[in-house]
Amino acid sequence: MLKDELPRVKTTLPGPKAKAVIEQRAAVMPSAIRCAYPVVISRGEGAMVEDVDGNLFLDWVGGVGVLNIGYSHPDVVKAVREQADRYFHAMVNIITHEGAVALAGKLNAIVPVKEQERRTMFTNSGAETLENAVKIARSSSGRPNIIVFSGAFHGRTLLTATMTSKKAYYHGMGPLPDGIYRAEFPYLYRAPKGLTEDEAVEYYLGRFNAVFEEASPPEDVAAIVIEPVQGEGGFIPVPEAWIKAVRAICDKHGILIIADEVQTGFGRSGRLFVSNYWEEWGCPPDIIAMAKSIAGGLPLGAITAGASIYAKVAPGTIGGTFGGNALSCASALKVIEIMERDKLPERARAIAGKARAAFTAWQKDITAIGDVRGIGAMLGIEFVKDERKTPWPELVTETVAEAARNGLIIESAGTYGNVIRFLCPLVVTDAQLERGLEILKTSIQYAVKKTG
Repeated sequence: MLKDELPRVKTTLPGPKAKAVIEQRAAVMPSAIRCAYPVVISRGEGAMVEDVDGNLFLDWVGGVGVLNIGYSHPDVVKAVREQADRYFHAMVNIITHEGAVALAGKLNAIVPVKEQERRTMFTNSGAETLENAVKIARSSSGRPNIIVFSGAFHGRTLLTATMTSKKAYYHGMGPLPDGIYRAEFPYLYRAPKGLTEDEAVEYYLGRFNAVFEEASPPEDVAAIVIEPVQGEGGFIPVPEAWIKAVRAICDKHGILIIADEVQTGFGRSGRLFVSNYWEEWGCPPDIIAMAKSIAGGLPLGAITAGASIYAKVAPGTIGGTFGGNALSCASALKVIEIMERDKLPERARAIAGKARAAFTAWQKDITAIGDVRGIGAMLGIEFVKDERKTPWPELVTETVAEAARNGLIIESAGTYGNVIRFLCPLVVTDAQLERGLEILKTSIQYAVKKTG
């Protein structure tokens, strides 16, 4: 079966059939929506993809964190088919359907927000989820302003693009919404030189507090929005000491914390959410925004928050036509069942142990590896040219291309484009994991020689 195969590339990339489809794509789709890889999928199972030319690829991107349970999980396919036989859609503003009620109840039980009595609403995507989370925080608090962070990525809608740090994502899209202010993310690897970790945390806390003087007084701030592990920013985890202190600051000033778990959620971190760790540390968020792997590839997002937060939201200000679509809800219920039944968060920790051990071992011989970091099976490798930590994006570009030529799909990240992200499906086999690590290491070595 495809899900048990190892990568095998038998043509140049793209192959002749893929080349024809890619040329057709260029003729009918906008060039502003790019495709990074010369691959046209024919079918996918587990962590494996077969393209239209018969090449087999090991996918360590998984739709950028969408496919934690892998491609075409048979139990999910069955659940969606059964729902499709009954009905596709019932708009929750018009007709109640049982799947949405069941999923909201399940999420209320397992999503670790601060308040014990919870409510959940549904959306279609990560960006829409974050947009609604901000609306909920503003409506509930009666305050206008939002604090986001350097390196953040929250989406491409007008509001979420404003919240996103990287200017390329909203070039030429102004004027932008007001009330969004940016603090410095606690990027320990790039903290001022000479600081210990504790000193670096204090430095970043100082930069956070400076926003209240330089941008918005705290009594005007509705919420902060933060990724527990930055995705596009370079797979940078929030330090425990920092989030504990920020939780105390927010509590002092009545500011809500919105955890953007769109990419980090659903087993990736070794827990169902990174916020499960935060809860253990005594600093859970008030609102959690989720999407991507929630429904195994069908479009769905959700926002879970305390009941008292939702109670203050003005009627009619949140909701949407397709939020909580019946097929997506059926898929999500089955995805959560699979994650609990098959212990996929535990599998994430096992995968992470092998991958992190390999990455850190490579640092001894590959001096370009400046940092290895992350939480669970959401790991980043940052590449630098020298002891000054000069970013080396060219090396990453060559590594990604060489890996693809050998059947491994990986992706770059980071403000400087010098990070390789590790997001393989949690159903990857041990043999596939070992083979993927071999391909990645030799691809990095190839890129070092080519660009060094």
